[in-house]
Amino acid sequence: MPIQAPKGTRDILPADIYRWHYIESIIRGLCKSYGYREIRVPLFEHTELFSRGVGETTDIVQKEMYTFDDKAGRSLTLRPEGTAGVARAYIENGMQAQPAPQKLYYYGPMYRYENVQHGRYREFWQFGCEVLGAPGPGADVELISILKALFEGAGFTKTDLRINSIGCPACRPAYHKLLRAFFESKLDRLCADCKGRFERNPLRIIDCKQERCKQEIAGAPMALDHVCSDCLDHFEGLKSGLSELGIAYSIDKTIVRGLDYYTRTVFEFLSENVKSLGSAICGGGRYDGLIGLCGGPDTPGVGFSVGIERLFIELDSYGVKIPEPAGPDIFVVVAAAPVKTFAARLVDGLRRAGLGAELDLNARSVKAQMKFADRRNAVYTVVLGDDELSRGSAELRKMADGTKTEMNLNNFVDEFKNIIKIPN
Repeated sequence: MPIQAPKGTRDILPADIYRWHYIESIIRGLCKSYGYREIRVPLFEHTELFSRGVGETTDIVQKEMYTFDDKAGRSLTLRPEGTAGVARAYIENGMQAQPAPQKLYYYGPMYRYENVQHGRYREFWQFGCEVLGAPGPGADVELISILKALFEGAGFTKTDLRINSIGCPACRPAYHKLLRAFFESKLDRLCADCKGRFERNPLRIIDCKQERCKQEIAGAPMALDHVCSDCLDHFEGLKSGLSELGIAYSIDKTIVRGLDYYTRTVFEFLSENVKSLGSAICGGGRYDGLIGLCGGPDTPGVGFSVGIERLFIELDSYGVKIPEPAGPDIFVVVAAAPVKTFAARLVDGLRRAGLGAELDLNARSVKAQMKFADRRNAVYTVVLGDDELSRGSAELRKMADGTKTEMNLNNFVDEFKNIIKIPN
């Protein structure tokens, strides 16, 4: 029986890769226009980075990480998210000594062991942006505006931005005390995970997705109603900044996000078009204590992440047609064995001139080569045989309409560049 890909992973085939390139081009263009630079961090890190940074009480750390010991007995984990790795790289490479803020973005695969369902994989791709060294709400607003521009550029018209504030180390202890008082009489009706969160981080109970806990959460005190004046000022700055840019939002006091490192601002974009997602398209927030948790100097931070697979679900729901890329500029058909060397040199010259050129590799018949060129969506074909070589010219055929042009073989590359409007 053939070996299959592991559950929760999938192949991205050549027939689909242009869709990924389309999204990537939008992402890279946006990041360039906003002044964000790409950072690439390892696919695996020391497990401690995620247990310390993401948080021991999160589902990611408790249930979803792919963790293993290497040959030296060190515990390593495939990255389940991008922010912790960026924080580690920021500290390790002394980026705090560079002008602030550092505006970074990443794009790549992440790994979580979770139930495979529509839009959820165990190997999944994320795009994320991080701003390190900017304490004010302007950074929060800028990140949200990037997401808004991404959705508009991709053709999404029905997204719902929801924002909240979950306080900071100054005001959160008092809020946690209120939460514990509220849930203490309900402990026996909470799930096992929430019972564990009760002492370590009761805020995580608000984020529980189990129905039994959702019923008990109703009426619980909300963080936004108990934040300090500094957090409230920051939240007001976020709201006014969004309004200045014409970005609509609603306040959702139940948003706490799924990671322990968040402080103050948290936000999500929900899909109004795809109810099957069942959760946010993307989300993010502020994490002013993360760099310190990871061993660096106290540094404010804020970021977001977007699941690429979920973007494709949105694209399909809107019926967005991503243009398929054209095939090679020209396919050179070899009609006789003696001209194979000349054809190979011609194709090499075309490629060196920056043109897409292909040559048959399987010694097929002329008819089979033409059929293959058509399947490859070649824009032009030229057939080379003994007669063409002896007279020094050949017919160039445009595949779309069959138009033919006589070409001088000695000056073929330059003539062909003129035909398809490529400058010398």
